[in-house]
Amino acid sequence: MSVATHAPTSEVTLRASDTAEFEQVTRALSAGEVDDPGWVAQARSGWDLLPLALRRSLREFRRHSGPRGALLVRGVPVGEPGVTPSVPGSVERSATVSAASLVLVACGLGDPAAFQAEKSGALVQNVVPVPGQEEMQGNSGSVLLSFHNENAFHEHRPDFVMLLCLRADPDKVAGLRTVCVREVLPLLSAETREALFHEEFVTEPPPSFGGNDGATAPHAVLFGAADDPDMRVDLAATTPLTPRATAALAELGEAFASGASVTKLEPGDLAIVDNRVTVHGRTAFRPRYDGTDRWLQRTFVAADVRRSRDHRPGDGYVLIR
Repeated sequence: MSVATHAPTSEVTLRASDTAEFEQVTRALSAGEVDDPGWVAQARSGWDLLPLALRRSLREFRRHSGPRGALLVRGVPVGEPGVTPSVPGSVERSATVSAASLVLVACGLGDPAAFQAEKSGALVQNVVPVPGQEEMQGNSGSVLLSFHNENAFHEHRPDFVMLLCLRADPDKVAGLRTVCVREVLPLLSAETREALFHEEFVTEPPPSFGGNDGATAPHAVLFGAADDPDMRVDLAATTPLTPRATAALAELGEAFASGASVTKLEPGDLAIVDNRVTVHGRTAFRPRYDGTDRWLQRTFVAADVRRSRDHRPGDGYVLIR
């Protein structure tokens, strides 16, 4: 018997009927608290009720995230968002339609995950501009956000980062930037590729963790298979330790800039980034702080939650260190 194979895709647009079916599942989860393990268990069961075309696309993406290491799903239900929040540390605790959409998809890709030190360990976090934090290299800033693997400093950084658009910025200029190691590897010199595979870099925690616990031990930026490596870097927080590492990181940054894709997310667009092989950032934009600003919601996914068991009390979803 022959088995059909499917090439990885970078974009999926749900049919109107699929969006309606998806929203029906989210509304069945509308009562409860997102961070309650019992509610997450209900969401895990709800995954089986999502449209088949969506589940099939996500399963293929989990197995291989394709040349861009990112997937855009259009037509995801977000409900009726209110005023864009503008306070530091904003999160979504209640089981809204958008929050349920994120956790349902997370349960299909693996398990939702969060870090206690970041946004109080909420599984669904608001990514919004905050007054006074415009220059911050983080989710509350509005200047150009440099390329990074999410939480590159952490031993158990997310495998996938999901960003769901509830509202675009009024000026329609903010764009999600992504670039995959599979795209930039051919652009790098042999000397740079070799240097990036050596443990000659350290990385600091991002500002969103609210403090500085010190840099990592020396690590490589590229690791794993030479022809399809994983990547661990944050251009705003990773420091090279040797002259060749300095030159290599500079060349890598240039390759990121030349190879990046920019996507202007619209309401109902869900961007899923394979954090193991793809860095992301954001173009600059001008917030208005009048309730109409850009509003994304974010959830992290662990493909193998077992790996971080010693960091999660009670086998929950929040890493405490």
